[in-house]
Amino acid sequence: MFIGLYNKSIILTYIGVALAVTGIYFSFVPNIRYAMLCLAISGVCDLFDGMVARRCKRNEEEKLFGVEIDSLADMMGFVALPIAVCCGMGLTKWYNVAIYIVYALTAISRLGYFNIVAKSSATDSPVKHYTGLPVTFAALIFTTAWFLSFILSDGIFAAFYSFLMLIVALLFVLKIKVPKPRGIAYVFLGLIAIVVCCAIIFAG
Repeated sequence: MFIGLYNKSIILTYIGVALAVTGIYFSFVPNIRYAMLCLAISGVCDLFDGMVARRCKRNEEEKLFGVEIDSLADMMGFVALPIAVCCGMGLTKWYNVAIYIVYALTAISRLGYFNIVAKSSATDSPVKHYTGLPVTFAALIFTTAWFLSFILSDGIFAAFYSFLMLIVALLFVLKIKVPKPRGIAYVFLGLIAIVVCCAIIFAG
């Protein structure tokens, strides 16, 4: 009846997209606290959606669909949403726009490249490390950095946050090895995410 493939393997991915859209809304209201909360929870969804997908029985078409959906969801949650949050915080100078362009281009280049890698891979098993910084890490980086807004002056925080986004953008495409969470690391990162979410709720 509808275009697309729908099964339980992509539920968390779709929840992440819904949170990204909600976070963009809060960015423009603006309610940055709730926007950051959406970003943090969206990161949790992305952390575990691959694990959930691998535990589901999927045919080749469903696997390919999952690869495409995951990248599109990443663009919403960890590219569009962080940019919207920055605009909501008032980071709208001309150089901010230039940084947003660089950030979006490096992210989309990374996601497009690794879509090709995923499609050409003969195995469905997880890799041991990432090459470059995964875009998902933006959720943890930007939410934790936001807490500095409570102790830094507006000008210093704006400069720091803008520079941070540029550094993150470059890390997306640099050929460096980043360990991939496995086993107990997922639990540890999940606990960190819970702490960050609680801190966002009660901050200030």
